[in-house]
Amino acid sequence: MSLLFKPITLGQTELSNRVVVAPMCQYSAIDGSATDWHIMHLGNLAMSGAGLVILEATAVTPEGRITPGCLGLYSDDNEAALARVLPMIRAVSNTKLFIQLGHAGRKAASARPWEGGQQLPEAATTWQTVAPSALAHNEHEVPPAALDETGLARIKQAFVDSAKRAQRLGLDGIELHAAHGYLLHQFLSPVANQRTDQYGGSAQNRMRFVLEVFEAVRQAVGTAMAVGIRVSACDWVDGGWTVQESIELAQALKPLGCDFIDVSSGGVSPAQQIKLEPGYQVPMARAIKEATHMPTMAVGLITEAQQAENILQAGDADMIALARGMLYDPRWAWHAAAELGSTVDAPPQYWRCQPRELKHLFNSAITGQR
Repeated sequence: MSLLFKPITLGQTELSNRVVVAPMCQYSAIDGSATDWHIMHLGNLAMSGAGLVILEATAVTPEGRITPGCLGLYSDDNEAALARVLPMIRAVSNTKLFIQLGHAGRKAASARPWEGGQQLPEAATTWQTVAPSALAHNEHEVPPAALDETGLARIKQAFVDSAKRAQRLGLDGIELHAAHGYLLHQFLSPVANQRTDQYGGSAQNRMRFVLEVFEAVRQAVGTAMAVGIRVSACDWVDGGWTVQESIELAQALKPLGCDFIDVSSGGVSPAQQIKLEPGYQVPMARAIKEATHMPTMAVGLITEAQQAENILQAGDADMIALARGMLYDPRWAWHAAAELGSTVDAPPQYWRCQPRELKHLFNSAITGQR
């Protein structure tokens, strides 16, 4: 068996393999509530053969949504909508399901990408954005309101409340979104955080709110539920957040019960200069893994099965997360398993599709079915 298809345990949760479907915004919710689109979308990805599917960035407050179409878990209606979606996915797949909880901060109140993606004109009146400091992401945008102590407490409690909802829904884990220029990343980065209180200035101060939110969520859901974090390991901007600071953050998270770290980069500034190439973020994942020995996900322009296997064999990461590549090829894990001589879960309705020379490729995706 290849390492890519070897099980791994995150906290008390075992994944059948190390292929991860990364969270991907669908901009198709109504008032934060999942729709029929999510049944189709997540059901398809749950039958991909991946050991883990992470639900898209899910806002913990209405004003924390990136767009009006973004998923939320801040209301009873939101919870009820996911309670309709999740059993349908569980019925066809044993893949573990995590949810990514986040708050968009100053990058909230934007149009959907296919509608231009710019800040909505009503953001100045009906949807006030908030952030560590009153600094707009782009110079043409309305500046956010700087969060005071009351606002910080409210958002931390919102993360806790959403985490409890996720636990009630029977989700297997939570990934806190501290990447891509959204609120928790904004606190970490000196590009967005120019506070002069205990939440700004030094790296330790800029990490404080993220650590407080993580600790509160961990305490709220206990140890039975996996809890990890996604970080932008660097800002790709001079004077921004660095890989070394990401290592220090991970080292601080580990004793708080952080089960994994998902390593991405960028997103906090339009001035970023990213050097794109296959696996361009893998060295950052390796640096964090080596320094902390935490289970680590690598993501970003990892498209080929052997490329993914090589990353794991080299010890650069423990899991491989795919996003757009999985949308393009929702059976990526099937094809990777065939190439690497491994087996993968698939529903019995699909078993007859495997090529004759790969007749032992599939396992059952439903416990006890085979």
